Amino acid sequence: MLYEVFARYRNAFTQINPAVIVDILLVSWVIYQLLILVKGTRAVQLLKGVLLLLAVFQLSDWLHLYAFHWLLGQMLIPGVVALVILFQPELRLALEQMGRGKFIPGASMPRASVSVAVNEVVGSVEYLSNRKFGALIVLEGQTGLQDVINTGKTINGVVTATLLNTVFYPGGPLHDGAVIIRGYEICAGGCILPLTNRSNLPPALGLRHRAALGLSEVSDAMIVAVSEETGGISVAREGTIATGLKVDDLRGHLLTMLQPAAKESALTRRWRQSVGRRNPR
Repeated sequence: MLYEVFARYRNAFTQINPAVIVDILLVSWVIYQLLILVKGTRAVQLLKGVLLLLAVFQLSDWLHLYAFHWLLGQMLIPGVVALVILFQPELRLALEQMGRGKFIPGASMPRASVSVAVNEVVGSVEYLSNRKFGALIVLEGQTGLQDVINTGKTINGVVTATLLNTVFYPGGPLHDGAVIIRGYEICAGGCILPLTNRSNLPPALGLRHRAALGLSEVSDAMIVAVSEETGGISVAREGTIATGLKVDDLRGHLLTMLQPAAKESALTRRWRQSVGRRNPR
């Protein structure tokens, strides 16, 4: 399939004409717009999976793995419908922007180090915990959360303890949702997080904890939850949740996001050990 496309363009280059140039430019523009559309969302992970599947499909043809190639071909036929369902939010966004005469989405904010926000987040969590104000604070990792950000209200403010405390003050319009932090900036508040489907969680873990755990299962974000009933501090990451944390523990967990992924740091080992002690799978 891909080979025929490349062969067609290779032959076309021997007879370059304006139609061929326009054709190539249009295809390039469409691919570029699709990449811009999914940038900063969890759809990027799905797109990587689709590209990998297409690459394996083509490789099986080149290696004459006929049975395996046929099997992948049967999977790709209904896969087109599945892609439409999986990319429904992105397709809807594209159609809405086309209807407004603007197809190019706004550029996402640059990612910055979260180190400048750690002290502010810890200070806010300590304040909220002492007063038993419920809170959900999400620190975005490498997996984009733009689709989650779109469920809330835009803030785009520098991370400060005062701003976080204001957002989660009881009775406020955004206090029941989550705050998404990207680098040193609060992108949005009042965001809706996906809930975990696990049925074996302790009864003490309420809706905020289920939401924190649910997002940690589908992204590499770190989610801080403050219980409204007890003021307890919890951190969800990598599909696990550690509860009953102290402020110093929280600071250590937040700093794990700044450690190089190539080598497990002492803070990362501390995180895994604390999860194992507090809430084993």
